[in-house]
Amino acid sequence: MLEFENVSKSFWTGSSRKVILDRASFRVELGNSLGILAPNGTGKTTLINMMAGLEKPDEGRISRRCRVSFPLGFMGGLVNRHTARENTRYIARLYGLDPDYVEAFCRWLCGIGEYFDQPVGTYSSGMRARLSFALLLALDFDMYLIDEGMPATADAEFNRKAGDILRERLEKTTVIIVSHQAQTLERFARSAAVLKDGRLYMFDTLEEAKELYDYKPEGQ
Repeated sequence: MLEFENVSKSFWTGSSRKVILDRASFRVELGNSLGILAPNGTGKTTLINMMAGLEKPDEGRISRRCRVSFPLGFMGGLVNRHTARENTRYIARLYGLDPDYVEAFCRWLCGIGEYFDQPVGTYSSGMRARLSFALLLALDFDMYLIDEGMPATADAEFNRKAGDILRERLEKTTVIIVSHQAQTLERFARSAAVLKDGRLYMFDTLEEAKELYDYKPEGQ
């Protein structure tokens, strides 16, 4: 279970305060994948980073009573001066997994050859994205976090292999996905929410959430 209790988060933009969440309380139970609709610029990435523990709330409490992933596409956990081999083995130990397995899995899935034993700081953005994605799939989580803004990779073979594994994984786990497009959520979400003006409105279905998300007052 992932739970937010009276969580508030805002940023000072230089001229005004941008509110991401204002005393938001909600809970995501295992087995009930959630899709969150939010327009661009409302704080989608900040919200998903708070779920992962990468950002702290200004007020309130966030409880994680299950294994919650880092956001799909997040690359902040990679150390540039270390090789992919060193990074994967270190992260495996952090999560209490077999370093040999995690290294072998990522080496196979990334398909970057000799670069796997070169410092990550020498990688292209696409190679870093492949390593990050491979690490996410190598680790074992109860709840996966997906931000629509995750980096993409142009490698077709990697996309095919990783996509097949991800689809299989998501059939057995819980997903929280944040997007500004309803169609992005349709494959994953059992319930839905709308992030609007610092409040998170929860709904039983995506169709109900879309009604609020698409609603425009008369004259607009």
